[in-house]
Amino acid sequence: MKANPDQKCSMTVVPKTAKPSRAEAEDAVRTLLRWTGDDPAREGLVETPARVVRAFEDWFAGYSEDPDEFLARTFEEVDGYDEIIVLRDIRFESHCEHHLAPIIGKVHIGYLPDRKVVGISKLARVVEVYARRLQVQEKMNAQIANCIQHALEPRGVAVVIEGAHQCMTTRGVHKPGVKMVTSTMLGEFRKNPLTRREFLAIIGNPASSVDD
Repeated sequence: MKANPDQKCSMTVVPKTAKPSRAEAEDAVRTLLRWTGDDPAREGLVETPARVVRAFEDWFAGYSEDPDEFLARTFEEVDGYDEIIVLRDIRFESHCEHHLAPIIGKVHIGYLPDRKVVGISKLARVVEVYARRLQVQEKMNAQIANCIQHALEPRGVAVVIEGAHQCMTTRGVHKPGVKMVTSTMLGEFRKNPLTRREFLAIIGNPASSVDD
């Protein structure tokens, strides 16, 4: 996938209307519970609206975080190291923006440093920020790659995502075991097939299980 390496890390999505209050959000959950045919006032469901809202605060915490902050601190004392750096098998949990169904999988990140490197936990943090938003996998893939390219200015960035989408495994066509694989290659990873091949060899078969 061709992405825009000059695009900055996006911090938040600005809604066109004011954010509802917690009470309004809980009322919306009660409406959905009634719509299913159940009674939100019964014992087993009376606390469900509050629990759902708290869960949403966790699942979608990425809207209040800025991925630029995680990549702001870099290191240059690497004794001239300029080969591929890869962080593979970064587990993520996201939600499909079309059905609010979970997307669970792995992200593999590689970059070719140009003087600057970053702590590896920060790359995982960037994945978390974008995963904890309503997503489509293709967009999340490009966002992660663009953010790393903008912040670190490496000679190239490669991001591969493997995701199991419960919007098609638990509803609709009901096809369990299906995984979607997407990739964004920037700089040398896009221009140089040998560099791209080296990265793909390091991360292994992208059809490996996301449940390992």
